Order: sequence, then structure tokens, then C-alpha cells
Amino acid sequence: MAEARNGKRVGRNEVLLLALGFGALAVVGGSSVWIAQRNASFNRQIADTLEFRSDVRRILDIAQDAETGQRGYLLTRRESYLSPYEAATPMRDARASSLRARAATESQRENAEQLIKALDTKLAELARTVELSRAGRWDEALEVVRSDSGREAMVTLRTLTDKMVGVETQRFQENFAYSEWLGRLQLVVVTIGLLLAAALALVAQILVRRQARTIREAHAELADANAGLEQAVADRTAELVSANEEIQRFAYIVSHDLRAPLVNVMGFTSELDAARKTLKEQIDQVAEKAPELVSGDAKLAVDEDLPEAIGFIRTSTAKMDRLINAILRLSREGRRVITPEMVKVDEVVVAIARTLHQQTEATGARISAEPGLPPLVTDRMSFEQVFQNLIENAVKYLDRSRPGVITVRGRRVGPQVEYAIEDNGRGIDAKDHERVFELFRRAGAQDQPGEGLGLAFVRASVRRLGGTIRLDSEPGRGSTFIVTFPAVYRPQQTEAS
Repeated sequence: MAEARNGKRVGRNEVLLLALGFGALAVVGGSSVWIAQRNASFNRQIADTLEFRSDVRRILDIAQDAETGQRGYLLTRRESYLSPYEAATPMRDARASSLRARAATESQRENAEQLIKALDTKLAELARTVELSRAGRWDEALEVVRSDSGREAMVTLRTLTDKMVGVETQRFQENFAYSEWLGRLQLVVVTIGLLLAAALALVAQILVRRQARTIREAHAELADANAGLEQAVADRTAELVSANEEIQRFAYIVSHDLRAPLVNVMGFTSELDAARKTLKEQIDQVAEKAPELVSGDAKLAVDEDLPEAIGFIRTSTAKMDRLINAILRLSREGRRVITPEMVKVDEVVVAIARTLHQQTEATGARISAEPGLPPLVTDRMSFEQVFQNLIENAVKYLDRSRPGVITVRGRRVGPQVEYAIEDNGRGIDAKDHERVFELFRRAGAQDQPGEGLGLAFVRASVRRLGGTIRLDSEPGRGSTFIVTFPAVYRPQQTEAS
């Protein structure tokens, strides 16, 4: 008991250790996933920061390119110098929308609106000068330039650009530093996870080896125990087989030895009956010639007492003869070699029904077999005797108050086949369900001939074929005998049982 408790405690500790190891590994795995997700999030923020800085600079580039084109046109008065101006102006809306969409904070969104407003102011100033110049009003265009509104707008643009780029640069550096820290943390977590996995694998291997050793030892102990048990079972089986054979030999010898004196009794009874007849003739002659010489007791003894006694002797010897024959039958059946062969059960039932046709026709009974009765491999003679006895019993004990119906059903149940012989006869009380299988025991009204050996013979034959038999019955409803056999009879099955 102490070893068992220690074994259970060690087993619980091993399971707990493995559970803790797997739990730690799960935590490491979850941490790695979280770190990877956070890292990916910061990488997206860094990418957004870089794109936002690029959008800010592109706003300034639009203003600078447009101003370059305007200055060249005012100085040279050539339309070709307006190319940078004309290329930059249409990009205003796209750059402004992108800038607004990428602004991540409220302050940056406010700065973005101021930057776009400054760009619009600068573009309006440039558009005014270009419009005046194209109208030939060069002096007025120069006055617009000299008003410094365009210069102030450019100063605002550069100031806001530097401010916004500075904020994003700082944000970029913070995110980048945090991303680097997360990367290092992920490396540490992964390293810890690998070490834990290696340690867990090592512990698992040690536990598996220890368990395997324990299992091998248990198997060895079990094999030793099984060897002893198998030997004990084999010895016990041999003893039972020997005892059974001895009982069969004893039954054969006893029944054979009983038959000799029984034959003598039957012979002497016949001689006694012949002597009685001779004596009766003599007494009748004396009574006819000298009646006074014959007493009434002598005449009564010859006419009634002796015939009655001889009748009793003959009835008893006949019954004893049937019992001896039944015992001999059981003895011979137990010593007969079983020969397995394929048996088609539906054909067996049809053949039995034909042999009982006279009895069933006289009582209005009907014997039928349901379609699809499964065949089996067994000893044909023993099997037919079992079914013959069961169906004959069903016919013998039918309820005369209703038409008799005897039905044979069957089905395959795994490696076995099960047959049911069902009738609507008298039925058997529950207290007699086991009794009817005993030698010389009968149940119910004894209005039919028999010595109570049929069902005992049936159960012995069924068991010898490796099967079982049981009874389901109640008075007034009928009886069902359920017989189960191996689908394929093998000698070792019976030996093992």
C-alpha cells in the first residue's frame, strides 16, 4: 500500500511538473506573440511617421516649385519658365488630403491646417502675380511681390514644416527606440522559451524513460503472475476435465451395471406373470371342481393383487429403463468427438418441423423460422439435438386454448450468434426458470410423459459447444429460450470455459 501511495504521489508530481513547464512555455509563447504584435504596430507607426514627414516636405516643395516658376517668368517674361508653377499647383489638393489623413495627433492636425492655409496664401499670391503679368501689367505684378505677403507665407511654410518635421522626427526616434527595445525583449523571451522547451523536453524524456521502466517492471510482474495464473488455470482445467471424464465413466458404469439387475427383474417379472397365469388356471380348475377348497383371499390375490403388483413392477422397471437410457445418452454425448461444420439453421428448423408435422397438425400449431437466420460453424449432431429438444418441448407444452405458434429467430452479435425459440404456450413460473435445467426436475402440471432430462441434456450440449442458454417466460404468456453459440466453434473455447 505504501509503495502504491508513493507511486501515485510521484505520478502526481510528474504531472504537476509537466503542467508547470507547459504553462511556462505557454506564457513565453503568448509573450512572444504579444511582443511581435506590438513590434508590428510600432513598425507601422514608424512608417506612418516617415510618410507624414514626406507629405509635410512635399507641401513645402509645391510652394517652392511654384515660386521658382513665377520668379523665372517675372524675370524673363517667358511662358516656358512657368512650367514648375503649372506642374506644382495641381498637386495641392492631393498633398493636402494625404497630410490631413496621416496626422496622428491633435496638435499635428492643427499644424497641418495652418500649413495648408499658408500654402494656399502663397499659391494665391503667385497666381495673382502671374495673372497680372499675363495681362501686361508688369509693374503691378512686381508691386504684389514687393508687398512681402509671399515672403511671409514662405516663412510661415518653412517654420511650420520645420516644426512638424521636428515633432515627427522625435516621435520617430521614440518609436524606433521602443521598437528596438521590444526586439531585444523578444529575443530574450524567445531565448527563454527555447531554454524552457529544451528543459521541458529533457524532463519529459527523463519522465518517459522512468515511466517506461516502471511499465516494463509492471509488465514483467504481470507476466510472472499470468504465468502462474495460467498454470493454475491449466492445472484446474485438467482436474475438471479429469473429474468430468471420471463422472462420465462412472455414469456409464453405473447405468451399465444397473441395467443387468434391471433386465433380471424384468425377466423374473415375466416369469412371475407366467407362473401367476398357471396358478390362476389351477385355482380356477379347483374352484370349478371343489369350490370349498379355494379361499376368497387366494382367488383375490391371483385375480387382482398379483396382476396389480406385476403391473407396478413393470411400470417402475420401464421408468428405470428410460432413466438409465437417458444417463447413458448423456454419458455417450459427453464422450463423443465434436466435429465442426457449416450448419444452415433455417434448414435444420424446416427438417424438425417436418418430423413434428403429425403433432403440430393434430394440435393446430405452426412452426416457422424468420428469414435470415444466421448460419454457424459447430457440431451438427449436437446442434440439431438441442433445437429438436427445444422445439419438441414447445409443441408438447402448448396452451390448448389457443392456436400454437412457435417461432425461431436469430441474429449475429459480434463473434457470436443468438437464436430465440419462442412459443405462446403455458409458460413457466419465474421460480422454476433455473429448476427446469436440472436433472430429473420438471415444472408445472405433470400431464405429459417425460423424466426431466431433456433440458438438462440441452444445457449440457449447449455448454459443450461453447454457448449459453437462458429462459424468459411467465405463465399464460409463453416461453422463449435464448441460445447463444460462437459463430465459429473452436475447441479451445470450450476448454477455456
